[in-house]
Formats: sequence, structure tokens, C-alpha cells
Amino acid sequence: MSADGTWNTVMNTPMGAQNGTMQLATSGSTLTGKLSGPQGDIELQDGTVDGNSLTWKADITSPMAMTLEFSATVDGDEIKGDVKLGAFGNATFTGTRA
Repeated sequence: MSADGTWNTVMNTPMGAQNGTMQLATSGSTLTGKLSGPQGDIELQDGTVDGNSLTWKADITSPMAMTLEFSATVDGDEIKGDVKLGAFGNATFTGTRA
């Protein structure tokens, strides 16, 4: 199943649930796109695709600078995964195709 498209997401962080959207595009084993939320738009970095598994990183500056590391699985019109929050542990996220 292709990850391409727009996704409505909820990330369950230590600061509470954070709603946003993701725009994803795949080309072979490469994943590109952006995350959009209260902090603005953030470009994906180092994105990879392996079947229905995805990984990518995103640098944020608010509420503090850190690199988020995502791993996700696409199942039809649903996406779910984990996010490494630097020194703040891990969070989970879910999403549905918009």
C-alpha cells in the first residue's frame, strides 16, 4: 500500500496530544514530504520506504531544538508508529488518510 498522500495525525507527546498533517511521497525506497502543525511546516529528512514500513527524521525548534526520529507502518488508509523524542523518550502517533 502506498504511503503517498496527505494524512491527518495525532502524536501523543508528554505535552499532550498534538494534531497535525503529513504530506508524504514515495519514489522507490525514498520517502519525502513535510509535517505541518502548530509549529509550522517541517521537511522530512533521511526518509526511507521498505514495503509498508517507513522511517524519517524531522528537526524541530519549538518548544526546543531536537531531531525527531519516526518509524511507521501503513495499513490501507491508516498509519501508526513511534517517535523518538531525543532525551524525552518515545511517543506514539496515529493517522488516517485525508
